[in-house]
Amino acid sequence: MTVIQHDADIVEFGPQPPVATVGQTAGDEMEVDKADAADADADDALTGEFTWVIEGFSKNKQAKLYSPVFQSGQYNWRILLFPGGNNVQQLSVYLDVADSATLPQGWTRHAHFTLTVHNQKEPSRNVIKDADHQFNVRACDWGFREFVTLAELKDTSSGFMVDDKLMVSAKVRVEPQVNWWSWDSKKETGFVGLKNQGATCYMNSLLQSLTHIPYFRKAVYHMPTTDTEDPEASIPLALQRIFYKLQYADSSVSTKQLTKSFGWDTYDTFMQHDVQELNRVLVDKLEEKMKDTSVAGTMAHLFRGTFTNYVKCINVQDVSLRDEVFYDLQIPVKGCKDMYASFDEYVKEETLDGDNQYQSERFGKQDAKKGVAFKALPPVLELHLRRFEYDFSTDQMVKINERFEFPTTLDLDRGERKYFTADSDPNVVNKYRLHSVLVHSGGPNGGHYYAFVRPLTSEQWYRFDDERVTKAKEKEAVEAQFGGTEQQQHPGHTPQWKLPKISNAYMLVYVRESAIPEINVDVSGDDISQHLRRTLEKEQEEKARKKKERLEAHLYTVARVATATDLATEIGSDRFFDLVTHDKVHAIRIKKELTLLALKQEIWRLTGALPAQQRLWLWAKRQNHTYRPDRPLQLDCDDHTAMMDVKEDTTAQQNNKFQQELRLYLEVVGTPPAGPPPADAPVPEDEGYPQLPTNQILLFLKFYEPAGEALSFVGTHIASHTDTLTDLLPVLRRAKGLPASQQLCVYEEVEFETSVRFELLSEHRSLKDAELQSGDIIVFQCALPVAAPTSMAVEPAAGAASSDVPEHEPLLQIPQ
Repeated sequence: MTVIQHDADIVEFGPQPPVATVGQTAGDEMEVDKADAADADADDALTGEFTWVIEGFSKNKQAKLYSPVFQSGQYNWRILLFPGGNNVQQLSVYLDVADSATLPQGWTRHAHFTLTVHNQKEPSRNVIKDADHQFNVRACDWGFREFVTLAELKDTSSGFMVDDKLMVSAKVRVEPQVNWWSWDSKKETGFVGLKNQGATCYMNSLLQSLTHIPYFRKAVYHMPTTDTEDPEASIPLALQRIFYKLQYADSSVSTKQLTKSFGWDTYDTFMQHDVQELNRVLVDKLEEKMKDTSVAGTMAHLFRGTFTNYVKCINVQDVSLRDEVFYDLQIPVKGCKDMYASFDEYVKEETLDGDNQYQSERFGKQDAKKGVAFKALPPVLELHLRRFEYDFSTDQMVKINERFEFPTTLDLDRGERKYFTADSDPNVVNKYRLHSVLVHSGGPNGGHYYAFVRPLTSEQWYRFDDERVTKAKEKEAVEAQFGGTEQQQHPGHTPQWKLPKISNAYMLVYVRESAIPEINVDVSGDDISQHLRRTLEKEQEEKARKKKERLEAHLYTVARVATATDLATEIGSDRFFDLVTHDKVHAIRIKKELTLLALKQEIWRLTGALPAQQRLWLWAKRQNHTYRPDRPLQLDCDDHTAMMDVKEDTTAQQNNKFQQELRLYLEVVGTPPAGPPPADAPVPEDEGYPQLPTNQILLFLKFYEPAGEALSFVGTHIASHTDTLTDLLPVLRRAKGLPASQQLCVYEEVEFETSVRFELLSEHRSLKDAELQSGDIIVFQCALPVAAPTSMAVEPAAGAASSDVPEHEPLLQIPQ
C-alpha cells in the first residue's frame, strides 16, 4: 500500500469547526455504529462514517480545505483536502486528527480508514483507498497524495464533479483498547512479523505463507550457502536468514537483504508489485538454485501440477492432447458463486464450430470440443483469484469485488472426479485443507496486502499484517474475505447503500490433507547450517547487548578518548582535514556514580598513561564547523568529581545516537608510556593532573610532503601566546626530525567544510595576534627551491631581512 504522510509543517490549527451530528445536511453527515457486545464475533472497535459535499469546488482558491469535524470511536476527525494537489497534479486526500493540538502529551490512536472520492454518475468508478495508521503527535494526519488526477477531476464528463459539487467520504474504525506501540507479537501469538519497506506488504504476506510450510522452510535451510556470501547478493542466504529470524527472533524481521538480492533499489521497494508475479519469480529462482543439490526438485514436488489441454473432434475419431505443468492456477471470480463454480468454469468445454472449426491434421476442418482437465494436482495448491481484469469499455484495470466463497476443506474429487483426466491417478485423494488466505484491501490502483495463516497442526488462525501478528477467528479469516457488498446507511437517506467490500481474498493456499504428515516435518536447529546459526547468534547477541545498553544508558557515561595514536592512524589515510573521527575512537563505558579518577584509571588500562600524566581536553564545535579540543577538563572538575556531574557533549545525539557522549582528547605530559600495562598490574591511585600554565595553548602539528602528496600527524605542542613563528620553527623541525637549517612553509588550517582554507602564518606576529587558540592546527612543509614552481611561501633565512626573501604563492591564496 502506497501511503504518504502529509507534511506536519503545513497542518493548521485554529478554532475548531463544529462537530457533525446526526440529522445535519448531506455535507455534514456522520454515523457511529457501536459494536454489539453480545455478538461473539464483534470487537470493541467503533466505526464512524462521514460524507463531505463541497459546493462550488472549482471556485475554491485555498491550497487546502478541512471538512467539518466528525466522530468515530469518541474521537474527533476531519478530512484534509488539497484541491490543487500536494505538490502533484492530483487531488490529495488525508484523514486528520481534528483536535491534535489540544490532546495530552503522548496521545496515540490506531485506526483503519477508507477514503472515497465519489463518482456521482457511475458509483462503480468511485476511487477508494484505505490504510491502517497509528496516529500520534508526529503523524496526526495520514492519507494519499495521489487520488484522482486534476484533469480527470475537472472533466465534467468524468462524473466526479456534478454541478460543481465534489463528494468525498471517510469511514474510520478506531481500536482504542489496544496499545499497538507496545504490542508484543511474539508474546501474544508466538510469531513475529516482517517490516514493511514502503510498499512490500505483498511480499511479507507471501513470505509468511511460505514459512508456515515446514517442508519448504526445511528445504531452504538445506540449500548450500557459505559464510563468505553476501546476503544482499544471494537469494538463498537472504531467505535463510529471514526464515531463521522468523523462527527464533523476538521482534519483527527486516527484508532489506532479500529485496536487494532481487536487484531492487529503494525505488522498487516503494513500488507495489503483484504477489503472483513475485511468487513465480521466487519459485523459479529457488528451483534454479536448488539444481544439483540435496534439495533439488523441492519446488516441483510441492507446487507443480499437470493439466492436459485437449481438442476432441465430434464427428470423427481424432483427439489432440498436450500436457502442461503449472505451479499456481489463476481461477476466475467474475460470475462464479464459489470455488467449485470457478473450477467448473476452468474446465468448461468450448465448442469449436462454424468459422472457428478445429483444423485436424488428418480430417481437415472439423467441429470439436476444446477443454482442459487436470492430470495431477500438487500437494500445495496455490490459487490466484482473478480479482483484477481489464475493462475494455473504460480502457482501464478494474477490481472484481463481487462475493466469491471458498471452503476451508476443498474436495476436488467431487462429481466423480470431473476435473481430472481419465489417466489421472485414482489413488490420490484430492481433498485439501485451507492453509492461508492472502488479502488485498484497496482498488486497482493500489492497496494493502496482509495474510491469514492457519498452521498445519492447529485450528487457530493468525493475521500477519506486516510487523503485527494477531490471533483471528475463522470467520474473520475466511467468510469476511469472500468480498461482495456491505450495507451502509447514511443519516437522512433511505434505503441503505450497498457498497463493495474492498478487502477480499486475492490468493489462497491449500494443502492436500493426505500430504500433511509429509509436509509438516520437524524443522530444528540441526537443519540450519553452522555458519548461518553462528552468524545470526552473534548478531542476536550484539542486538541484545545494544538493547541492554539503551535500557541502562541513564546509568552510564560513554567517554570517547582520542589519543595521539588515533590521530596518527587517521590523518593522511582516512582523514585529511580536522583531527579524528570520533566513532572510530575507543569508547569507555563508566558508571555515572564513579569519579573522574576511575575514568583516568580506565584510560591507563588502555594506554599506559598514569592518571597524573593525563591532561584531558574537552572538544567544542566552532562557528566555522570545525571540531577541536578547546579546554582542559580539569579546569572544571577534579579527580573526585562524579561522572554524573561532568557535562556531556550533545553532538552525539545530534548525529542520531541514542546517548550523549563525553568526548575527550588525551594529552600525555611527561615520558610517553611504552604501552598498556599488564592485566594484573596494580591500579595506580595517584591523583592530580598536569597544570596548564596561564596563557599557554595546545597546538596540533601536521606535516605535508608535496612530492608524494602525503599528509601526516607529527604531534602536539604547548605554546605561549607570546610565541612567534620564529619560536615555533625549531619545534616543528624536531617534530619531523628535520635538520636545523631546513627552511619551512607554515600555515594554519582554518576550515574545510564551506571551503578549504589555509592561512599563511606571519613570521613576526605573536600567536595571540594571529588569533591562534587551543585546538588549532599548524600545517608545515619543507620549502621548495626558489626557482622551482611552488605554491608555498618560503621561510626567511636566519639573519636575513624579510624583504630580501622572494615571496611565493601559498597552496590556496587567502587574503589576510
